[in-house]
Amino acid sequence: MQFCEIALHRLHNSRLTGDSFAQPEDVVKWSGAIQSQEYAGAKWSLGMRMKQAVDADIEKAFNDGRILRTHVMRPTWHFVPPEDIRWMQALTAPRVKAINATMDRQLELDDAILGRSSEVIAKALQGGKHLTRSELGEVLAQAGIEAQGMRLGYIIHRAELEAIICSGPRKGKQFTYALIEERAPQAKTLDMDEALVTLILRYFTSHGPATVKDFVWWSGLTVAMTKAGLELVGSKLMKEEIEGKTYWYAPSTVSNIKPPSMAYLLQDYDEFTLSYADRSASIDASIVQLWTLHERIFTSPIVFDGKVIGAWRRTFKKDTVTIQSKFFWPLTSEQQTAFEDAAERYGKFIGMKVAI
Repeated sequence: MQFCEIALHRLHNSRLTGDSFAQPEDVVKWSGAIQSQEYAGAKWSLGMRMKQAVDADIEKAFNDGRILRTHVMRPTWHFVPPEDIRWMQALTAPRVKAINATMDRQLELDDAILGRSSEVIAKALQGGKHLTRSELGEVLAQAGIEAQGMRLGYIIHRAELEAIICSGPRKGKQFTYALIEERAPQAKTLDMDEALVTLILRYFTSHGPATVKDFVWWSGLTVAMTKAGLELVGSKLMKEEIEGKTYWYAPSTVSNIKPPSMAYLLQDYDEFTLSYADRSASIDASIVQLWTLHERIFTSPIVFDGKVIGAWRRTFKKDTVTIQSKFFWPLTSEQQTAFEDAAERYGKFIGMKVAI
């Protein structure tokens, strides 16, 4: 494999090309987790990897609890499979707690306060109740616990890390929290070695070829843990030296990849571009400064044949979405057609007319 082929393999293994999935939960399971702090964009990330999906399909899966949303790994918001949420938190939460320790001290949150807060939250959610962040803040205040602003955020975050709460169905446009034991009764526990191997296999199968450093960035785990996990994985993954770096990938994902001649309007946090420490396979160093010069108002990447060629943003008016774009060089006629097709796919997903 040559370096210039890495992006095409990642495009294929992330399922932006090749076989697509029938259900949102299948996409999340394949990837291991899908970054989702920008909720609307995250739904589009799932939709691009499905057969003729529309936004309402993802929304229903989320409200039904077939995919969950929680703070996990680095940490940030991710979609995760319900059956995996417990072992994933158990594996990655110790690292996150260490990261949060400084803010916990500044906010005067010790283990006693955080533990009591989690108990109050759990009691308030019992019986299938779903409460918003502000409603949880009111419940904590009634229990005599100061919980506003960042302090409330870190209290809720700790309850997520302890695998007590996760996302519930939305109330209108507001997000709610639910008890994991009620929302995901099928959630499994794994021993640490099995959990580590499972996460490593999910990542390098769906994101490979990738390096140890890439996995460390994505998962928030240490280099030592990653190397130990790769030893346990054994022959289930292959490794290859490419331009002085070791890349890992699943044997089953290796094929003769041909450029699909398709463009993709990715969200800011799509796994294809964001989930690597080294993104040079898809984002050429020469465009980084150009991207910055566009004042970062165009932050969502446009990808063609695995390479970022520009950026886009959207604005809504009645039944029309207007897609504005900035390209880093003049497009060929093939790229222009591919961009227009990608815009139409996005319009169909959200059920709106498209203006370019």
